[in-house]
Amino acid sequence: MEYVYRYTIQRMLSNTRIRRIPQAWRVAILGTVAALPATAVINWLPNSEATVGGGVLLVGSVLAGAVAANRSVEPSTAGLRAGFLGGLVAVFVFVLTEGTTVPWSLNTVVFFLIAVVMLLCLSPVLGLISGRIGGWVANTVAGFRVDQAS
Repeated sequence: MEYVYRYTIQRMLSNTRIRRIPQAWRVAILGTVAALPATAVINWLPNSEATVGGGVLLVGSVLAGAVAANRSVEPSTAGLRAGFLGGLVAVFVFVLTEGTTVPWSLNTVVFFLIAVVMLLCLSPVLGLISGRIGGWVANTVAGFRVDQAS
C-alpha cells in the first residue's frame, strides 16, 4: 500500500513539473530541438554557408509555428520564443567554436557583448516572422484547422 501511495505522489509531482512550463515554451523547445537534425542536413549540402544557430533560428521557428497552429497556441508566440532560443544556440555555438581561438582584449569583449545583445534582440523578431510563416503553412497548405485559444 505504501508503494502505491509513494508512486502516486511521485507521479503527481512529475506531472506538475511538466505543467509548469507554458505550452508556448514547450512548442518552442520542441521546434528548436527538432531543427537540429534539419540544420545538420542543410550543412551537408554542397556550397552551404548555413550556420547551426541560423538554421535553428529559421527552421526551428517555422517548425514551432507549424506545431503551435496544430496545438491551439499562437504561432507567432511560439516562433518568437523559438527565435530567442535559436539566438541563444547561435551565441553558444560561437563561444564554443570560435571563442576559444580569439584573443580576448577589452575591445573584443565589449564588441562581443554589444553583438550578443543585438543578436538576442533581433532573433525573436525573425523568429516571430518565421513562426507566422510556419503557422500559415500548417493552416493553409496542410489543412490543420484548430480554433485559437482566447
